[in-house]
Amino acid sequence: MADITRRLGWRHLRGAPTAHIRHHRSGRLAHDGPGLSFWYRSLSAALSEIPVDDRELAMTFHARTSDFQDVAVQATVTYRVSDPAIAAARLDFSIDPDTGVWRGAPLEQLSTLLTETAQQHALDVLARTTLASALVDGVAAVRERVASGLAAEPRLPATGIEIVAVRVVALRPEPEVERALRTPAREQIQQEADRATYERRAVAVERERAIAENELASQIELARREEQLVEQRGTNARREAEERAAADAVKAGAEAARTVRLTEAEAERTVQLAEAEAARSVKLAQAEAARQVKLAEAEARAAREVGVARAEAQAAWLRVHAEVDAATLHALTGTRLAENLPRIESVTVSPDVLTGLLSRLGGGSGGGDRA
Repeated sequence: MADITRRLGWRHLRGAPTAHIRHHRSGRLAHDGPGLSFWYRSLSAALSEIPVDDRELAMTFHARTSDFQDVAVQATVTYRVSDPAIAAARLDFSIDPDTGVWRGAPLEQLSTLLTETAQQHALDVLARTTLASALVDGVAAVRERVASGLAAEPRLPATGIEIVAVRVVALRPEPEVERALRTPAREQIQQEADRATYERRAVAVERERAIAENELASQIELARREEQLVEQRGTNARREAEERAAADAVKAGAEAARTVRLTEAEAERTVQLAEAEAARSVKLAQAEAARQVKLAEAEARAAREVGVARAEAQAAWLRVHAEVDAATLHALTGTRLAENLPRIESVTVSPDVLTGLLSRLGGGSGGGDRA
């Protein structure tokens, strides 16, 4: 849509590069071309805007095949306005001078024209084609027929329209018919899937059988190896026992020889020790005898000297006692007696004894004084 600006009773139009502008002023063509920009008065101006870019027209219509089956056709037609002057003369592309909006609906008229023309040629092709052929080759056939029909349509060049391309997207039957047509293919696919499943199961069973056989062969081989291992272990144990017995015999012989050598060495050492002990005992006996002789001689001399000293002491003691009076002797005797008596805890002196002792002491003292 053109961009129109108002300024003091004037209007300024600025068109797009893809829009062809035709400006008539007072019945004469003042401006003609794409992407124009100019000032004009709305009261004396007649404006037309024709799009010259490529436009896509999507269409969907229903057709009937030769076997009376309804199909839906989805197609797209690309077109453009090749002669804007003719198109503006045949269709109403005029715009409002104040707003720039189309006064009519020219693009809808073009869409109706192209859709009905393309539908006419597609119906003509599909009416002579069965549903199966239409679903297999109908897309290419309908595209070629629609393209050739639009190119040969005289009304389109007379309107200034050029067809750029025709594309048929799909041909679809009714949903029930489509499901019915899919059923054989689905059944075949299902059969193929079942056969593949059965084959896969057969292969799996065969592989399981091979695995079971391999496991059984492995178990048999393992049992045979275990038997060989048991035999080898028995052989090794027997050989080990024999070698251990031989080693024990050698060890026993060596131990016996060692014991004999140790016994002989011990006996020899014992004899030597006995001889040494005997010689030592002899020496000790001789030394002890010599010591005993010396001790006996020393004791004899000591006894003789002690006897002489005792005899002299006794003679001196006797001489001393011979010169002492009887009372002194009695006192010495009591002293000696007291020294040799055992310990006396207590002494009980009766009056009779005390009287007698006092009498004796008194008598002795009187006699002495008298003397």
